[in-house]
Amino acid sequence: MKVITLHHPHNVAENDLPKISIALGFFDGVHLGHQQVIQNAVDHAKLNGLKSGVMTFNPHPSVVLSNKKTEVDYLTSVDRKLELFEKLGVDYTFVVRFTSSFAGLDPQQFVDQYLLPLNVVHVTAGFDYTYGKFGRGTMETLPFHSRNRFTSTIVGEMSDDREKISSTRIRQTLHQGKVDEARKLLGYPYQLEGTVIHGDKRGRKIGFPTANIEINSQMLIPATGVYAVRLWVFDQWVDGVCNVGYKPTFKSPDVKELTVEVHLFDFNQNVYGENVLLEWHLRIRSERKFNGIEELVAQIELDKTKALAYFSQL
Repeated sequence: MKVITLHHPHNVAENDLPKISIALGFFDGVHLGHQQVIQNAVDHAKLNGLKSGVMTFNPHPSVVLSNKKTEVDYLTSVDRKLELFEKLGVDYTFVVRFTSSFAGLDPQQFVDQYLLPLNVVHVTAGFDYTYGKFGRGTMETLPFHSRNRFTSTIVGEMSDDREKISSTRIRQTLHQGKVDEARKLLGYPYQLEGTVIHGDKRGRKIGFPTANIEINSQMLIPATGVYAVRLWVFDQWVDGVCNVGYKPTFKSPDVKELTVEVHLFDFNQNVYGENVLLEWHLRIRSERKFNGIEELVAQIELDKTKALAYFSQL
């Protein structure tokens, strides 16, 4: 997959690229609804002898458009999105830097400057996709703005038995610690990239050494608690339990430093400094304060047993 970053104004010309069937969207999480949109664009490309493409944006538009300082809990980093796009068979990904000048383009300018020059001959997007200043452009206005130079497909709402599948809904489930529910909406276990850093090494002293994972502050970390997880390290998945929280047994309630610590099963290699992928499977319990080390160790043994039982059934 070829990745092209576009910063307004860009200088990519139509004759620089093959004819493309493109999917449009921010695609945070690349959940089941997003996958349907992208797969539609990929399938159209294959049927018509075209190349497939995705156009996404960075940062999230709300960061630029809001009058207040806005922080977004991202489900996927740009790099992770690119990996997921490639798995779906996408040939080209265009990452557009979402800036104030780009946001100021009216719908016709967006089409003229960001679709036609990329040699787009077919556009696929969700029913609620908007483009151009104030989101005035919609999938219904796209044929007019395209001047019939490309065709388009509108993908309808995807729902489960409850409601629409959306990035907002997935964020809500993760904030509640429901990582198993998020998995159903994403179509894969929720994952976070991180780096193993040095911690306070208390786990080692009580017989449960942990890898302390530093995660980008912009990414959404599930609710505090203990989880059954898998860690991708040294080109392998390793099962474990993860504690997300503030270590109330050891630290003062006034200390609000969130930590993500993973105890890996049947693994004793040194992983400090390694870049890892943390995969969230099941929330075992909430975080709580224990009355001493013995009580904590007994609970960790129970957590480990539950996690092992869960992974044995996969």
